[in-house]
Amino acid sequence: MLFGQSVFQSVLDRLKADDENELDAPVSARIRGLTTGLAFDVMEGVSVASAQPGQAYLDLLESDAPCEEEISPGPEPEPAAEPEPVMPEHLSRTAPQDVAAELSISARDTVQSLGEKRRAFAKMNHPDGVDLLFRENAAKRMTIANLLIDEAIKRLGR
Repeated sequence: MLFGQSVFQSVLDRLKADDENELDAPVSARIRGLTTGLAFDVMEGVSVASAQPGQAYLDLLESDAPCEEEISPGPEPEPAAEPEPVMPEHLSRTAPQDVAAELSISARDTVQSLGEKRRAFAKMNHPDGVDLLFRENAAKRMTIANLLIDEAIKRLGR
């Protein structure tokens, strides 16, 4: 309690007094608490209301635009046909034996090393990282690899 008022009431009184003081003060483009004006206050005496920022923008465009004589329309290049994507060799190996051979899971692997193998395999084979035409093969390889690694982790827990 400050002088018989709660803190909340004293804050409200202060805000009300500030509002009354602002109504008496001349209107300016200054923000209370800043010691300097904004950029539009000092632009050669031009007020914000009389400035036409849209027109200034167009004026700048006109001065930078090349003259019609400078523009020489050349023949439009024909769009180059994109070459057919080639499937990487490793994506063609979708048999579980092939994926197991690539992972080379052994009895000496730890949970950490199996996680590293999973990340390295995903970096090369994740469906999001290959062309749309090869995503089915990549998804098969990732499914098989995840199953093999999960099974190896289960065996470590026994």
